[in-house]
Amino acid sequence: MTIPSLGTLTSLPVLEHLDLVGAPVAAALRSWPGAAEVAVVEIDPDLADTAAMTEAYGLSMLNSANCVVVAGRRGGEERVAACVVRADTRADVNSLVKRTLDVRKASFLSTDRAVEESGMEYGGITPVGLPNDWRLLVDARCVDIDVAIVGAGVRSCKLLLPGRLLAEIPGAEVVTDLGV
Repeated sequence: MTIPSLGTLTSLPVLEHLDLVGAPVAAALRSWPGAAEVAVVEIDPDLADTAAMTEAYGLSMLNSANCVVVAGRRGGEERVAACVVRADTRADVNSLVKRTLDVRKASFLSTDRAVEESGMEYGGITPVGLPNDWRLLVDARCVDIDVAIVGAGVRSCKLLLPGRLLAEIPGAEVVTDLGV
């Protein structure tokens, strides 16, 4: 099976280079059938933020999918979700995410808490390997990306995968118009 590649980035088969990704990402990849189609690429960690990375490596924002973590409460119960949206959009937190989670108010999880609970670095949080009690909402437009760039759990690497695989991550829910 051929692993995805993009631009000038050097693609490596992720299953042969699990040492390059965050620990929870590596654990999830080991048991996920889709991992055979995933590549890992090393990047300058100072360029991990989407805009800087796409400019530095000559990539398109249309290939990048960002993962943000939100939370809300209903009846004293906290509901957390990771939202994956194309980089040229932002998650519709105040409307669609709030309704999907069935909460009165949804807001971004603090950076410290998102990092601690995911076990991933800020700027590297990815939909692969998230805590089992978090929902995973994936914008339908991300599924249509030929080669999607997502975090790898660390700032020094990114994962490349066919966008359709985002819908196949265990627990993923594809949501229309999640990104606005």
